Amino acid sequence: MTTAGSYDAVVIGGGHNGLVAALYLARAGWSVGVLERNAAVGGAVASGEATVPGFTHDLYSTNQNLFLGSQAYADFAPGLSRHGLRFRTTDQPYANVFPDGLSVRVSSDYERTLGQLAAHDPGDAEGFAGLYEVYQQYAPYLFGVYGSALPSGAAVRQVLELLRHRGLRGATELVHTLLMSTRELGGTWFATREARAMAACWGMHLDFGPDVAGGAMFPLLEMFADMENGMSVVEGGARRLPLALAALLAEHGGEVRTGTEVDRVLCDDGRAAGVRCADGGTLTARRAVIADVGPTALYERLLESERLPARVRRAASRYQYGPGTMMLHLALDGPLPWAAGTELARFGYVHVAPYVDDLARTYTESLAGLLPADPLLVVGQTSAIDPTRAPAGRHVVWIQIRMVPSVIRGDAAGTIAQTRWSEAVGPMTDRVLAKLEDYAPGSRSRIIGATAHSPEDLEAADPNLVGGDSASGSHHLSQNFVFRPMSGHSGYRTCVPGLYLTGASTWPGAGNNATSGRLAARRVLNDARLRGRSWAARKGRHP
Repeated sequence: MTTAGSYDAVVIGGGHNGLVAALYLARAGWSVGVLERNAAVGGAVASGEATVPGFTHDLYSTNQNLFLGSQAYADFAPGLSRHGLRFRTTDQPYANVFPDGLSVRVSSDYERTLGQLAAHDPGDAEGFAGLYEVYQQYAPYLFGVYGSALPSGAAVRQVLELLRHRGLRGATELVHTLLMSTRELGGTWFATREARAMAACWGMHLDFGPDVAGGAMFPLLEMFADMENGMSVVEGGARRLPLALAALLAEHGGEVRTGTEVDRVLCDDGRAAGVRCADGGTLTARRAVIADVGPTALYERLLESERLPARVRRAASRYQYGPGTMMLHLALDGPLPWAAGTELARFGYVHVAPYVDDLARTYTESLAGLLPADPLLVVGQTSAIDPTRAPAGRHVVWIQIRMVPSVIRGDAAGTIAQTRWSEAVGPMTDRVLAKLEDYAPGSRSRIIGATAHSPEDLEAADPNLVGGDSASGSHHLSQNFVFRPMSGHSGYRTCVPGLYLTGASTWPGAGNNATSGRLAARRVLNDARLRGRSWAARKGRHP
């Protein structure tokens, strides 16, 4: 059936930010239609029986702390709960393992964490406590900016509050810390290479190799926010989060159409006026079109090039994506048998690096197009947090392999000859499992099902994950803050009036924080109010 319809706003893409933006608009009384190319909403927030029946895996995103702590969740929590969204949380959020059975662990019990670090090295405990004090002093302002549009008066007020309470010296010290690389952050605060690796691993979740300036911000926030709040996953599978958003949107009068791909944003008199779908049908957007896509897709595919200034086309073509990600899902007949102690099987994440120099080498190899010889494994023990994911006594394990090249030019170890991901994913899986076996001896014998997703698979599932970049675009300083997605295009507006951009390619970037969707909707509503006032003023002058 040919797509047709008319709405106040059309949202392209049913990722969590697109759904959140639609929900805010629908709550404000707008008629909203969300168009999703896939058979289900959610984008990278998805789950399913990826290995064997009865085992539910989060396919891509798993840690939902950012959504649970978001303003969007606070605004809609009762309705989302009514539609089946619940969370499970562990008080043992993350750990790192090292050769010879060593580990460092962070739990929600601060004194216990300090005791464990002190047993490893008193200098690590002292440094962790000192850095936590920095976090406590500055986190309110950092999270305040994180939740504000850039640029905006709200963000300026957070900076002024920082200056009022901490002074110029305090603000300068904070900026100095945030501009550090993760290697510098660890070297400044921790005594041992194990604790330094703990900090550097968090940078690799985005695209901050240990020596990239500005990488310190994410570890500073993530290490201590996870310690304070634990680590949370969606009970029963991540897909229940977007399904609950879609159900609540329908309750507010919004409509979601899945299996509906948009191939063009339509403009009228220089303003976004609707969309054309792949089936040739069109939908009218009387007030706004919101694209939950990356700038590359928006400016190079969805908009006619003649509608774009040359400078915008050039800027969009230079949007940078980070290295790729490979995902490995395991169904196990028992917990992972960590050499560092069986209690590690209860932690949400276990980072297997092991050290900062190894992370730096992995990052450099990936940028050079080489399969890394010793990649970082982010081992998510999902069923340890949510036992409903697997039959009793059995487990699901989520492994994010960071980082790998989007396009393979060779193998750093010289043992994998294949250069197509469809052929290399098997030998790369063997490499990952061999590394896991080194730190959890006997783990391979517990595998009853395994499924690997290459960077190409990630992009095929969600086109926003270009090249398998799980962060939807580099977060380096030149493409972050007011420069996200590109200079002159922050604030969710685009160069086409009535057309807005949301998603991980906009501030505040990757993660299921729902902030971009909330702020984009606010921008749309504010612009509509301003247009209404302008129209009323003109009508008053020209009756």
